[in-house]
Amino acid sequence: MPLWAELVLRLAGVVVAFLVLPLVVGQIEHKVMAHMQGRLGPMYAGGFHGWAQLVADGVKFVQKEEVVPAAADRPVFRAAPIVALLPYLVVVLVLPLGPGLVGQALDIGLFLVLAVVGVGVVAVLMAAWASANKYSLLGGLRAAAQLLAYELPFVLAAASVAMAAGTLSLGGIVEAWRPWWLAWQLPAMLVFLTAGIAELRRPPFDMPVADSELVFGYMTEYTGLRFALFLLAEYVGIVVVAALTTVLFLGGWRGPFDAQLGWLWTLVKVLIVAFVIIWVRVTFPRLRADQLQRFCWLVLVPVALAQLVLTVGIRLALN
Repeated sequence: MPLWAELVLRLAGVVVAFLVLPLVVGQIEHKVMAHMQGRLGPMYAGGFHGWAQLVADGVKFVQKEEVVPAAADRPVFRAAPIVALLPYLVVVLVLPLGPGLVGQALDIGLFLVLAVVGVGVVAVLMAAWASANKYSLLGGLRAAAQLLAYELPFVLAAASVAMAAGTLSLGGIVEAWRPWWLAWQLPAMLVFLTAGIAELRRPPFDMPVADSELVFGYMTEYTGLRFALFLLAEYVGIVVVAALTTVLFLGGWRGPFDAQLGWLWTLVKVLIVAFVIIWVRVTFPRLRADQLQRFCWLVLVPVALAQLVLTVGIRLALN
């Protein structure tokens, strides 16, 4: 097979895997959360257990009329949902599913991921400012404060793993991973996953979209397909955060399967971590703004810094 054809097939496989996974995660969230809370919801779409309800919701969003507020900045308002989704799709291209199964292997893959994920705050601010709505603007300001704060522990936790592995390559980190890292890097993993949930603005870190206070925050004025794009960006973000946690802390494709089936082991780990993210949503109540900032600066940042110092000390001792 020509090299270009092999690259196209590999890229298509990775993109399809990470575009199908968000739909699976969305379905899991609907049904698992319903069972956890004792409210089964609609059970008719698609027959068995209402499995096609999410598909029906997607069709409904596509059919809805797009409403743009009269005072809105139309180009920015319409571009915001696309900007929200694009960074995660770029990250998908450098996430390894298995040995050699990656859209584009980069020596600075982790650096690119951390840089691109930070663009998400731009989309939130675009939506908030362009909506010409006071609730949207307040939600955007909350999101900016939250994302800027939680970006620090997110990066520090990832830096601990990169320092331990001695590389910024995501594939190289998986190759350098050892089972005892689960104990050594456990604090960093908890910080990384918690900060990742906050970056996604998922409960209990959903102050920017607090429906009991801000209608729906920066998404208040969005309808139809553009509102669906924001929801799709959230589910793709769950998959990306789960995949990054898998690659950095859980050994990626390394497991009981041979190298040819490593991608399957990666997907199993990603789904388990995604389930944990959904579980957190169901379990914990929303944090107040002061609690949210205090938790970041007084808990996550000190733990991430302590883990970084520990990693430096162990690396120096091993060398």
